[in-house]
Amino acid sequence: MKHKQRKSAAELFFRWSVYFLGLLTMSLGIVLTIRAELGVSPWDVLHIGLYNQFGLTIGSWAIIVGGVILTLSGLLTKKWPQLGAFVNMLTVGVFIDLYLLLPFLKTPTSIVGQLFMLLIGMMVMGYGIGIYISARCGAGPRDSLMMALVETSKKPISVIRGSIEVFVLLVGWLLGGPVFFGTILLTLTVGYIVGKTIPQCQETTDQLLIKLLNRQKENVHQVAR
Repeated sequence: MKHKQRKSAAELFFRWSVYFLGLLTMSLGIVLTIRAELGVSPWDVLHIGLYNQFGLTIGSWAIIVGGVILTLSGLLTKKWPQLGAFVNMLTVGVFIDLYLLLPFLKTPTSIVGQLFMLLIGMMVMGYGIGIYISARCGAGPRDSLMMALVETSKKPISVIRGSIEVFVLLVGWLLGGPVFFGTILLTLTVGYIVGKTIPQCQETTDQLLIKLLNRQKENVHQVAR
């Protein structure tokens, strides 16, 4: 029984470490797209629009909006959201604000530099999403809402996701959020990027976890001898 508990503790520690690494990576990608100043994702249009209108920080609005979304998701499904959703909600907003404070993350002076930063941000964000999802510690607030609406409406994920993003983008734009060609690029390509990064990250995470557990099993056998 103790051996199983140690295995569970090791796996839990590994999964949450991967989860936080993914959130850190995704948050960096988000900030790179913000600093590029060529347009951001629909949700970030909303967060920045709220920041422009009411103050606080972009990260604070990411947390507040995430809290509202989790509440709505819980009401729709009548289920308590997973722990990972709350961790995602709180930490991503904090990470975004911390990255925005870094003095070397500045907007490039040339359009080529801005475009390069935007593209790098998209890739970093995509891999961050892939890493945190590969940990299987729970979806973030926005994905939780998407799945709740899919469950209650019986509509395809593509329809629900597209409808949410169009609505969020419109509200964010009305609030003064930055909408530019980068917004369109992010909206059209992030889903494709994540479709590639999630399988890659999942395979890597699963392989590392298997190696970790096998090594732990070998150590237990050696101690037993």
